[in-house]
Amino acid sequence: MAERNMTPKKTPMPEQKPEVRNRNFNEVALGYTEEMAVSEAKRCLGCKNRPCVSGCPVNVQIPEFLALAAEGNFREAYLKIVETNSLPAVCGRVCPQETQCEGKCVRGIKGEPVGIGRLERFCADYYMRRCDEKIAPAPSNGHKVAVVGAGPAGLTCAGDLAKKGYDVTVFEAFHKAGGVLIYGIPEFRLPKAIVQKEIDKLVDAGVKIELNSVVGRSVQIDELLEEGFEAVFVGTGAGLPSFMNIEGENLNGVFSANEYLTRNNLMKAFDPDYDTPIYDAKKVAVVGGGNVAMDSARTAKRLGAEVYIVYRRSEEEMPARVEEIHHAKEEGIEFHLLCNPVKILGTPEGWVKGIECIRMELGEPDASGRRRPVPVQGSNFVLDVDAVVMAIGTSPNPIIKDTTKGLETNRHGCIVASEETGKTSKDRVYAGGDAVTGAATVILAMGAGKNAAEAIDKAIQGEK
Repeated sequence: MAERNMTPKKTPMPEQKPEVRNRNFNEVALGYTEEMAVSEAKRCLGCKNRPCVSGCPVNVQIPEFLALAAEGNFREAYLKIVETNSLPAVCGRVCPQETQCEGKCVRGIKGEPVGIGRLERFCADYYMRRCDEKIAPAPSNGHKVAVVGAGPAGLTCAGDLAKKGYDVTVFEAFHKAGGVLIYGIPEFRLPKAIVQKEIDKLVDAGVKIELNSVVGRSVQIDELLEEGFEAVFVGTGAGLPSFMNIEGENLNGVFSANEYLTRNNLMKAFDPDYDTPIYDAKKVAVVGGGNVAMDSARTAKRLGAEVYIVYRRSEEEMPARVEEIHHAKEEGIEFHLLCNPVKILGTPEGWVKGIECIRMELGEPDASGRRRPVPVQGSNFVLDVDAVVMAIGTSPNPIIKDTTKGLETNRHGCIVASEETGKTSKDRVYAGGDAVTGAATVILAMGAGKNAAEAIDKAIQGEK
């Protein structure tokens, strides 16, 4: 047993300086050294009741992997993580650990929790750099399963089924696998080379991925079932953007966050070696207060713009991770809180020239538990901007529900599925992730994919 480190604070993570990183797309957090990783892992108390594990949607055996890391056995620590988590290098970077595993860490009661996410990232990066052994496919069990969507939910479901010997084919609409990990999360938070390495490991383990395959157009779910797939898992995410339906939203220079981020992350608009066009805005307003809004604002800053976040509630109600808000402020992004857009102003030629907002005050809590913002009459003001990015949420694309008979959806267009198993109203069809919940976190989508894989296996193998 490694000697405990009773320091009350986490080992700090080295980062690029704000005035340097807000001009490049390199990763902000630079990662631990081996010495830092050992020191931080030694802060784990190895609690017998393991509260951190109960906070992990994919059930990573956290005390065990931390104990191995504390001894410097990083390869073994990584192998312990991947027993239950197919994408550790991703989760270590983008999971909201503060509300999940670290939120339940006993060390957080009188100090800061153990840096579980930082250590998960370190172990995954270490393995990729030093070991990177290919995983041989499991012996075939003779059964076939189709997965729709190569995002976090689909990749997790496919990886878990492949481990059990299933012949798994993933159908992905885009020309690259990864879903939101590729098109939604910027390079400076999640390098795409890291995502590709994680996907390559799943392919090595036997997962087949068919790109440019739009299920609902090139093939339908009923056809997959007729072609010999014994079950289908739908993990198509929530890629349909929402707008406010205010005057001026059809002006040139108004983007959905999805389009803005996809052009930069998947299509590399920020890189002069690529031909992808992106509007060269000087001043950008990003509407919203979630992680997608922070990603859009920090991307616009790196493209050279002066950037404003416009959010109708206060900072305390912002759904974005505290770390992302902190980084955005450090990078020089200006926050206009308790403000809501009422109109986007345009030039005679049809381009954005400003956004009119009204100030808000917080009233009684609404259904989400957050205090409802109420307009302050007569408080209107105009922000001088030449581009607006709407980052106010997304919903599932209707293509699956519109082309699949017997698949129940709710009024938001989300597929109705069991939280425990992912089972839908349609026989042999399962679903999980944002396609079921609406826009949520990567790790919750992975947890849904994991649960569905287990349920599919039990159904096919005839277990009750």
